[in-house]
Amino acid sequence: MARDNGQVTREDERPPRPPVGAVRDAVDEIDDRVIDLDTEEESPFLRGQRRVPVRRGPLPRKTAQKVKIAAIVLLAAAVAAAVGTALYRYGAHSWRFRLETSDHIEIRGTQNVTRAQVLEVMGADIGRNVFFVPLSERKKQLEDIAWVESASVMRLLPDRLRVEIKERTPVAFVQIGSRVALIDASGVVMDMPPTRQTHYSFPVITGMQESEPLSTRAARMKIYSTLVRDLDSEGGNYSLALSEVDLSDPEDVKIIVPDAEGAVLVHMGSSDFLRRYKTFLAHVSEWRQQVPGQKLDSVDLRYEGQIVVNPDQKLAPAPVVAAPPAVTKAPRTRARR
Repeated sequence: MARDNGQVTREDERPPRPPVGAVRDAVDEIDDRVIDLDTEEESPFLRGQRRVPVRRGPLPRKTAQKVKIAAIVLLAAAVAAAVGTALYRYGAHSWRFRLETSDHIEIRGTQNVTRAQVLEVMGADIGRNVFFVPLSERKKQLEDIAWVESASVMRLLPDRLRVEIKERTPVAFVQIGSRVALIDASGVVMDMPPTRQTHYSFPVITGMQESEPLSTRAARMKIYSTLVRDLDSEGGNYSLALSEVDLSDPEDVKIIVPDAEGAVLVHMGSSDFLRRYKTFLAHVSEWRQQVPGQKLDSVDLRYEGQIVVNPDQKLAPAPVVAAPPAVTKAPRTRARR
């Protein structure tokens, strides 16, 4: 007898045991079901470990992208080149861009420069395609005209040109040899305009030579500008009284001042022009009295403490008078120059 759960069971009352082979078959069947369940119900956290087949191209993705961009750029460049070539051929050969007559040349800013002078430079372009007009070369040729300070040439499509001129501003007359012309602050000499539309009231500058370079004239004109600026610095506008300025000696600027009793040549030195000119105006009448019987032709104001009267006369020694305000007759000896 056997004991089961506290009860006594008789040996002949137990259920019969299944055969060993049947048990093994049942166990194998259960294992197969477990395996199938594990395969079908795999944890979602393990799905990322699966290898998914990817279809790859012959080039990596980044390289393929770069090749695509390069192809687009080359295509755009080819299209632009084709369009540019077509436009160039059209612009170069079309009659629409031809400069037919001089009426198609617009000129601005001229007062003393004549249209004929401008067309003498631009006339070679009549009948030419506006795209083939050498603008920089024409600009340089226009600026070779004495009256032209600067010039610009531009195309006005389809078939016109515009020329803009900035003229020089004269500041004085200049006598070179027997010729009298105009001169600007840079020393450029300009002939009198053919049709004079402006009345100029300038002193005449002397002491310049035809053969001297422009740099020398520019230096002389700088002295002239300083003289005029000093004389007009206090609002007296004394420069308007000058009739002639001699710039032959940079260390001794000489001016001629008209007077009721005759013009007087005044040696002004190279600086302090306003003070010396005021001295001349204040004492010119006294100096005339110091040379009785003589004409007051010139006065030298270059020296401190003395005034030399008529230093340029060749026949008699120049009298020297004391510097103002003590004006007295001095011995008739020439002052050291």
